[in-house]
Amino acid sequence: MQATSDFLGTEPIGRLTLRLAVPAVTAQLVNMLYNLVDRMYIGHIADIGSLALTGVGVCAPLILLIAAFAALIYMGGAPRMSMLMGKGENEKAEKVMGNCFTLLIGLSVLLTVVISIWDHDLLMLFGASENTVGYAEEYMSIYTLGTIFVQLTLGMNAFITAQGFAKVSMLTVLVGAICNIVLDPVFIFLFDLGVRGAAIATVLSQAVSAVWVMLFITGKKCVLRLKWKNMRVQLQLVGPCILLGLSPFVMQATESVLSVCFNSSLLKYGGDIAVGAMTILASVMQFAMLPLQGLTQGSQPIVSFNFGAGNVKRVRQAFRLLLISCVCYSTLLWLVCMLFPQWLASAFSSDTALIAYTAPALRIYMACSLLFGLQIACQQTFIAIGNAKTSLFLAVLRKLILLIPLIYILPALLEDKTAAVYLAESVADTLAVITTVSMFFIQFRRVLRQMEKQK
Repeated sequence: MQATSDFLGTEPIGRLTLRLAVPAVTAQLVNMLYNLVDRMYIGHIADIGSLALTGVGVCAPLILLIAAFAALIYMGGAPRMSMLMGKGENEKAEKVMGNCFTLLIGLSVLLTVVISIWDHDLLMLFGASENTVGYAEEYMSIYTLGTIFVQLTLGMNAFITAQGFAKVSMLTVLVGAICNIVLDPVFIFLFDLGVRGAAIATVLSQAVSAVWVMLFITGKKCVLRLKWKNMRVQLQLVGPCILLGLSPFVMQATESVLSVCFNSSLLKYGGDIAVGAMTILASVMQFAMLPLQGLTQGSQPIVSFNFGAGNVKRVRQAFRLLLISCVCYSTLLWLVCMLFPQWLASAFSSDTALIAYTAPALRIYMACSLLFGLQIACQQTFIAIGNAKTSLFLAVLRKLILLIPLIYILPALLEDKTAAVYLAESVADTLAVITTVSMFFIQFRRVLRQMEKQK
């Protein structure tokens, strides 16, 4: 037990960050392949590819909502566990993990029932049209059955990473993604199941990942293990986890609300092709953001553990390295989006009209993506040091206070209505980054000074 604590608190920050971040980034990229591979194959189905792609794209809000509820538990629970390990309270840390597992199971059952009953109404709300809702229902009705596998894979894998087993957590999603890549063409084309085939392949692949996670986290190789005696929910244990997880939950759950706003506005101003373009833009955005999320996941155990241990120097070093890495990546991302938008769009569709429509929209939508590094590094560090209130405010600020109103305000001000809807993302990002960075450096310095006084 102590050996794991030692390496998080003593190994050089650069080497440790690389050791944890590389597998975490790889895991994030591979994890996204579940949906991206589905969309790539679906977009190339003969005759119906474009409409089917748009239909599956409309499922994204529900898929994100399922992942958001997992984040509500693990994005608060994993940092809490790391902090407790830093304090040497390993038994309590193990109880936190067991409690979070129970919550994930409960949420899985609830989400499966709710989405199965109201999937048609929800999909129409999220921007499906009469032309595309059939494809959306085909995909979602099967995907929903795998909710428990998504919850367990995302949720419990974070507790593996938090203990320093970054390579194991990477293999979790790698195994599932490989299965998905192999099974997709089999079910979609060979068995001629189309959209249903993509959903079946995804659910089976997620099930494989979930089994992998459970075998490791209950096995002898894991330091803090999942045990029956720790699964009875205790409010004093899960309360702080949920509070800390509210920020990432809001960030992900509001993606569903944003999809409603984006898709309804684009359907009004540009029709199905504008909604189809938004599906591609959202896919590019999600894929592009994953390395940033992987960097923060790799850094989180280091920051949280050393914050719990009161090691100010290592907390500061870990954040500085995270910030530099995130800014370098987001700058590279911006350059790729500005220089090669058509190439990115063509990865998701062979429809020349859709590609031509999407390319300029991508430049507008991702115009301020070079600022993402600042936003993600600061906001996720707030979570890593247990600052739930500020991280929650920043999550609400960007999505609810800025972006949603701008989706409706900008089309009223600009002549090109569809371009104005896409532009809302860039304007909101700029304002959110300015606020986040200002608040972070004021509060982060204050927290470090308090730690130094206590020490």
